[in-house]
Amino acid sequence: VCFIPGGLECSISFVSHVLGKVCIHGRQKEILGVLVPRLTDLTKSDCIWQRICWQLVECVPDRWMEAVVLGFVQRAPRADVLSRLLGNLVVKNKKAQFVVTQKMLLLQYGHTIAVLQNLLGYLSLDSLRRTLLLRVLQELLETWSSSSAVKHSPAEQQLYISKAILICLSHLKEPEIESCRQELLTSMMEGVKCHLDSSLPQLRRLGMVVAESISLKINTEGPVLKFEYEEDDETRELKSLLVQTQSFCVVPSLPDDESEKAGAALPLVPESNEKSHTAAPAMPDEESDAELDSDDDLIPYDMSEDKELKIKSPMYIRDCIEVLTGSRPEDVDKWDATVKALESLVRRNPAATREVSVELAKILLHLEEKTCTEGFVELRQRAQVAVLTTDPIPVAKYLTSQFYSLNYSLRQRMDILDVLVLAAQELSCPKFHGKTKHSGVQKPCIQLLPGSDSSKGWRRIVDERIKSKTRRLDMGQSRVELASHPNEFNSVAGYFFFPLIQHFDRPLTTFDLLGEDHLVLGRLVHTLAILMYLSVNTVAVTTMGKALLEFVWALRFHTDSYVRQGLLSCVSSLLLSVPTEWILADMTEELLETQSWLGDVMEKDPDGDCRRLALQNLLLMENLKKKLEAVPS
Repeated sequence: VCFIPGGLECSISFVSHVLGKVCIHGRQKEILGVLVPRLTDLTKSDCIWQRICWQLVECVPDRWMEAVVLGFVQRAPRADVLSRLLGNLVVKNKKAQFVVTQKMLLLQYGHTIAVLQNLLGYLSLDSLRRTLLLRVLQELLETWSSSSAVKHSPAEQQLYISKAILICLSHLKEPEIESCRQELLTSMMEGVKCHLDSSLPQLRRLGMVVAESISLKINTEGPVLKFEYEEDDETRELKSLLVQTQSFCVVPSLPDDESEKAGAALPLVPESNEKSHTAAPAMPDEESDAELDSDDDLIPYDMSEDKELKIKSPMYIRDCIEVLTGSRPEDVDKWDATVKALESLVRRNPAATREVSVELAKILLHLEEKTCTEGFVELRQRAQVAVLTTDPIPVAKYLTSQFYSLNYSLRQRMDILDVLVLAAQELSCPKFHGKTKHSGVQKPCIQLLPGSDSSKGWRRIVDERIKSKTRRLDMGQSRVELASHPNEFNSVAGYFFFPLIQHFDRPLTTFDLLGEDHLVLGRLVHTLAILMYLSVNTVAVTTMGKALLEFVWALRFHTDSYVRQGLLSCVSSLLLSVPTEWILADMTEELLETQSWLGDVMEKDPDGDCRRLALQNLLLMENLKKKLEAVPS
């Protein structure tokens, strides 16, 4: 900026053109890193320099305006400094208004919280610009409450929009809230529904936090909306954006005196909480009347020698069934003991379990908690897995048939999927025997195998003596001896897999996988991917792979990102499980079409995890191609 001697008028449009040209050619950081601090000092107490600065940015041509405005917003230390430097540029210049109110908030989502606070704080510091702040809040809420935007925009953009909404709410004054209370309420109800319908936990939590914040703003006297969720760093950061000073926003790099002023702002306390605190002292007055009728004068019984009665858990499977199906209220303790002992009882008595396996699986599927049993859900699930691994075929037939039956809740259907996955993992894993060989450090040449049982067979004792006298030159690291064991999932994989994949496109009265129940569809797709991965080296793996690829192809354009992630995981499982020779022999055309689809996903999918999985699958396909080229013809 040139110095103006003697109060003479001069044009600074040339300087504006130079500034715009430098910024648009990528030297924004260098020039504004020097210019913004200098202008900040000059405009602090000189209104003439403020007018010069306003003229400087207003004369920048529209084609360079975005780079200049973005640089000022990023370099300004606070919102009030930005207001001093730009003035009412967003009111006078349509290009600057588009950049500030549209592009930086709705089309981009990579800016930091400090930039958002500068930007929205700048809009709130002048009466002419506050109308733009209200319009920005309305457009942000429209995007946040749009089901299409929630489905098709990445989670990072949803988080960015949520932060912008909370910062806007922190700048609203009471008359402005009163004037748009109904619009805020409508957007809150629509938006929280869209977010709670999402399959991604992060989006559901975002919807809860923003809805709570809007409710806190519009219901200053009545009850506020409250959800149950686990707070993390992201949630706490979002809630902190709602509580800040109204005059200007402070970025982390503040001088000590100004940071102390900013830290002096106290968090807002809802009036409902204040009323609850003020109403608390009234309790002793009510209790004073009740003291007249108390039983303090009665002599208590001496219960020091009383012993707690221990309820014996059932010893037989049929006794467990009788207890779990009984309805007598006095059997609550026995019911509790049965739930805790059922898994071990099933594993100790496989023959007795097979006689009533389907009946027991039915009871456990419909079992509801009668008492406050600690870890009830986990105990029931482990018992279901034990029954399924003990008698896989009939129980798997029953569970997979019930998945598509009527009169089941979504929670029960997802429980079925979880049990199938856990049982498949247990059946497919080899049994480990805990014979650990320890290589001695002080005496590496002598290997001793300590015995663990007092009653051992004579052959085992002889083998141990032979090994203890054997000189070993090198034993390597400690390792566990793995006894060879057949893959029990090999013969039953089809009973787990094919019934689940058959009827996904047939809607029921209370269950529509391709409709509103996309959360269960996502869980189903991920379950099929796991079952496919666990079926490696099984007889039916090729048939399962073909069926799974057809299933993926039918759902490849699903709008829910969680479902698409599961479909891409299915492709990965197929490539890892089915032998390369069979893939290339039986599924060549399908793989070429899948490769083209994966390329589109990697380039165009809004979800980052989907793009990452697509790239991973393309790399796996490239490895298959290299294997094919390496095989001699």
